[in-house]
Amino acid sequence: MIVQTTIHSFSLWHHFAHKPGFDAIAFSELARSMGFQGISLSLNDENYRHLGGRGAKRMDRLRTYLTTHGMSLEVDTSGTAPTHMLKMLDVAHRMGATCLRTYTRHGGALGGMMQNTADDLAAVTQKANDLDVIIVLENHEDFTGPELAEIVDRVSHPNLKILYDYGNSQMVLEDPIVALEAVLSNVHSVHFKDHVMIRAEDAGQLTVAGVPVGDGFLPLTELTRRLLDQGLRRFTYENVWAYSAPIQTGRMTLPGVNLGNGAFAYLTPPFDAARVVLRQSAFSPQTLVDLEHQALHRGHDSFKRILKSLGASGDWDS
Repeated sequence: MIVQTTIHSFSLWHHFAHKPGFDAIAFSELARSMGFQGISLSLNDENYRHLGGRGAKRMDRLRTYLTTHGMSLEVDTSGTAPTHMLKMLDVAHRMGATCLRTYTRHGGALGGMMQNTADDLAAVTQKANDLDVIIVLENHEDFTGPELAEIVDRVSHPNLKILYDYGNSQMVLEDPIVALEAVLSNVHSVHFKDHVMIRAEDAGQLTVAGVPVGDGFLPLTELTRRLLDQGLRRFTYENVWAYSAPIQTGRMTLPGVNLGNGAFAYLTPPFDAARVVLRQSAFSPQTLVDLEHQALHRGHDSFKRILKSLGASGDWDS
């Protein structure tokens, strides 16, 4: 079973922030050296974050590098406002990206959030079709799996699919497998990562914390098995060491969730910085870069091991 693997630029966010000369080209070179067949690049701020600027020359330079080396590109933004999405679809097309990820920034009552998100996306799917770009809506700390599936069903367009993040359902107290089953038929992309839970008394509030792949409690093998059985053949590796987010306020524990057990098991102090960091300010920039590098490679080994255990192979398997 041939599977392609890509890597998300968030995996090295401290390198981008603190390592001189580490830019989108350096990231792509590292991805290639690790055997990845493509990259996912965050453009999620006014300066297009990990591209490092909004200029056409930066876009074209990266596209030339990726094309020369036969690597694929997906790009990230956030928000669904039609004017913003139309602009980002043009950016994705210029850069040669096959996919544009986003998530909602609407607030308020859940029903209104869902309808506003669906209306926004319905207004831009024809443009996505014209440019041959797939929009993927991520379960990003906001909607449950059934809610996300309903939004995509309301729009009902082949250029709108779902990006399933292995751990983000935890922020709405939804079991990751339950979330996956609700969206499985519409999944186009994934973020393969790992999490632990931190108790409120240890983090100030009930918190989800990122750890190197294989160091957490998410059911990575089972999630991957179901995605492979559905026919998914491209997995994006995302190292989320040192990331953390609180449980979304107002959400009630959903069926199948047992806080303190399974995917929601607690990691308790003392915390090993190689596994989890809650206060980045306690470390120097160079230490963060070094620890991130270690987490990246340790997690990558686990990522490959899980894929191979399920019969997957590819250029990354060497």
